[in-house]
Amino acid sequence: MHSPQSQQDAVHQANSTAPLKRAMSTRHLIMLSLGGAIGTGLFLGSGEVIAQTGPIGAIIAYMLGGLIAYMVMLCLGELAVHMPVSGSFGSYANQFIGPATGYMVTWLYWLTWTATLGTEFTAAALLMQEWFPQISVWLWTLIFAAIIFVLNINSTRLFAESEFWLSLVKVITVISFIVLGFMAILGLLSFEGYQSAPLFSNLTAQGWFPQGIFPIFATMLIVNFAFSGTELIGVAAGETKDPAQNIPKAINAAIWRLLIFFVGTIIVISALLPYQQAGLNADHGISNSPFVTVFSYIGIPHAEDIIRFVIITALLSAANSGLYAASRMMYSLSVKKQLPQLFSRLSKSGTPFIAIIVTMFGALPGLLSEQFAPETIFKNLLGVAAFTMVVVWMSICLSQFNFRRRWYKDGHSNAELKFVAPFFPVVPILGFVFCLITCISMATDHEMLPGFIGCLIFIAGCYISYGVLYKSKNTQ
Repeated sequence: MHSPQSQQDAVHQANSTAPLKRAMSTRHLIMLSLGGAIGTGLFLGSGEVIAQTGPIGAIIAYMLGGLIAYMVMLCLGELAVHMPVSGSFGSYANQFIGPATGYMVTWLYWLTWTATLGTEFTAAALLMQEWFPQISVWLWTLIFAAIIFVLNINSTRLFAESEFWLSLVKVITVISFIVLGFMAILGLLSFEGYQSAPLFSNLTAQGWFPQGIFPIFATMLIVNFAFSGTELIGVAAGETKDPAQNIPKAINAAIWRLLIFFVGTIIVISALLPYQQAGLNADHGISNSPFVTVFSYIGIPHAEDIIRFVIITALLSAANSGLYAASRMMYSLSVKKQLPQLFSRLSKSGTPFIAIIVTMFGALPGLLSEQFAPETIFKNLLGVAAFTMVVVWMSICLSQFNFRRRWYKDGHSNAELKFVAPFFPVVPILGFVFCLITCISMATDHEMLPGFIGCLIFIAGCYISYGVLYKSKNTQ
């Protein structure tokens, strides 16, 4: 059995092997979490959920998605405050589910971010080419990759600061959209196509649930994926100043802000645009973004250019967070001696530079595949990323459930924990079950089925490789 004292010793040992610098404050953590979640899915794909479920259905879906994310983050908060280590949920799964599962979760999370890195750079480069058609996409891709590499390799503080400002651009855009949108809804601003205040009649114009109840659950994978990125708070726990104070603050602040942003955005789009039009606008291109349509109809000049700039920022922010998260997972595997110690080597400024460099090379397949089969690759990468996030979230819930049971068995009480996830065991069980249902829903979507099967093969490969490479080592 692992006693709480041995848990703490393991934490100190992990940190003393190659200590990362605690350079992040609450504002960095909040923006890291918000930046991870507010992305192209909101700016380009928000209409997709509205089209499938109707306005009221979309609001319910996002509120349910926010509730699931909040339950998972409460579980993560308890673990991260008690054991603020780099590698986060991979380390927790290692200790409270099993070493093989910890190994699998860490590699799965590394795969997600690394696989999507290349597509983030290429997508941003393609958008830049719309402004500067004479400059090659490859040149923009290399420029963006170099910028993100420098921000990560230099210092954790520079990464956190850059992510704060990149995320701030997105946050300001969403707040402006919601404020101006509500002014148009109430008739305080003129809106193309309306002589008087639209108010909220559009929300139920086609009935409460025009497509029925089922699509609300069918879109949960998209919705859950929209909230993915919030778990970056856990990844950053090992580099956060005063984790006991800053992590709970960041989790509560990030989840409630995200819920307001997502639901506020859905209400504005649904109240101002017919829900079928919002859905059509989610299909292709910047000009078809519901954000562009609403800004244009309000009369804001250069709406398309503004949103293009914001989406480029969103893509770079996602790449910035992705390189950070993936390199910390690799660092964590090295600290646990599941990768050569070379990968936990730190630069003078305290960044795991070898892990960062190798992760950047891991982005190359995503870069190349984007040139050859962009539609197929994007759909499958979305499926892989969404599935991976949900598996990671399930591991967080199960880790917290097992941690608390062990905590009680060793004679400890809630009063001894600096942060307590409420309503145990309801919160981890419900979080786990909802995530499991979301996983199963992916198997019913024929477009995401190849990604689903690929993920299952990768997971099986992780368990097999762990058994072959490390089982004998652990039993010695």
